[in-house]
Amino acid sequence: MKPTIAEQIAAFEARRAASCARMAEIMDTAAADGATLDAAQQEEFDTLEKDIESIDGHLRRLKTIEAHVVKSATPVNGDNPQRSSVTRSVGAGPNPIITIRGNLPKGTAFTRYAIALARSQGNLMQAVEIAKSWHDSTPEVESVLRAAVAAGTTTDPAWAAPLVDYQNMTEEFIALLRPATIIGRINGFRRVPFNVAMPAQTSASSAQWVGEGKAKPVSALGFETMRLGFAKVAGIVVLTDELVRFSNPSAEPIVRQDLIDTITQLIDHDFIDPDKAEVKDVSPESITHQATYIEASGTDADALRNDIRALFSAFTANNVSVAGAYWIMDPVMALTIGMMQNALGQPEFPGIDMNGGTFFGLPVVCSTNVPKDATDMTRIILVQPKEVLLADDGGVTLDASREASLQMDSAPNGNGTGLVSLWQQNMVALRAERFINWKARRALACAYIRGANYGAPPVDDGGGA
Repeated sequence: MKPTIAEQIAAFEARRAASCARMAEIMDTAAADGATLDAAQQEEFDTLEKDIESIDGHLRRLKTIEAHVVKSATPVNGDNPQRSSVTRSVGAGPNPIITIRGNLPKGTAFTRYAIALARSQGNLMQAVEIAKSWHDSTPEVESVLRAAVAAGTTTDPAWAAPLVDYQNMTEEFIALLRPATIIGRINGFRRVPFNVAMPAQTSASSAQWVGEGKAKPVSALGFETMRLGFAKVAGIVVLTDELVRFSNPSAEPIVRQDLIDTITQLIDHDFIDPDKAEVKDVSPESITHQATYIEASGTDADALRNDIRALFSAFTANNVSVAGAYWIMDPVMALTIGMMQNALGQPEFPGIDMNGGTFFGLPVVCSTNVPKDATDMTRIILVQPKEVLLADDGGVTLDASREASLQMDSAPNGNGTGLVSLWQQNMVALRAERFINWKARRALACAYIRGANYGAPPVDDGGGA
């Protein structure tokens, strides 16, 4: 079989090293004898020297060919759905690192990890046995659970590898979670670490026209300290033992979606609900809690345009640019706006629909978690992300139990009443936690329209023609 270019290079480099070693050996022998080289030694030395020169020239030519081959190489076609995706590291040379990933949906490995914990009732040894049934498709689940069963040392490579698997699984879950949240679909937030304090300016200096020889005014600036501490969002999903015990691939999306929805709904709601005030050392206030708002002036397209103009004016009046801002609204409201037509039957706002789009040149993020007011009217929110401080740990902690007692309420009071025994009811609880916190950098980080009902049919006042 014809050797590859890489193999030829390796062979000639080995041959060159051997020749260099022999030349050094000849000179060492002569030095030990205290004499010059004899005729035979001279001939061998000169031959080896010429051989090295020839090898060096040949190696240059081989490496030139190798560079041309790498430059003209055709990437592996990964579009075939029957093949696993293959990732080749750039500039890896003749021995690239190749990672093979399965075609399972994102989050499957993390979900199976959760199912294994639940079905084993927290027994890690049993969880490993359960994970063995998924070894061919998601071997990292078994690897992670085995790491929890036996202790390891930092010098043991078998100890570190499972930790990498767990990190990949967690990031896979986050990658699935973030696009489903409002925060995950908005770019441009000011990322900061947890537990930081930052100075903030509250008032500006002043200046005046001054005549010749007159005293110049003196003014002071106002400052305060903004603090962003730790905040944790947690959700518990309760499943029946039958669902967990007899789960198969068709049941896994249910478990995964429950975990996603639990965290998504709380984060989205508290991020934009004007009624959400800060609870010190527990949860942040929403970005709309102290935000400027205007009342919707009507339901037709003209009223919408006037209200949008007023909303933009609230930003510009405070020297805050709307460039890079985002709209946040309910998908039904977005759909209704997109359906509005003028007298010629043409769309008034053609760039928006229930999936989002653009509205007055700015991207739209639709979420069913946009809260409504007491009259069942919705809100249209305009947020400038660069004016919002965001601290996000980026990780999810997952625990499972079937021996706890829970208060089956989305707003538990914690007084110990109405507890349900998971063991008695034959149920399993999965708990997911995530550290995240946010704070408006200044008062006008966002503004919103209250009582939005655009596109609604006109109210019949009962009057005659």
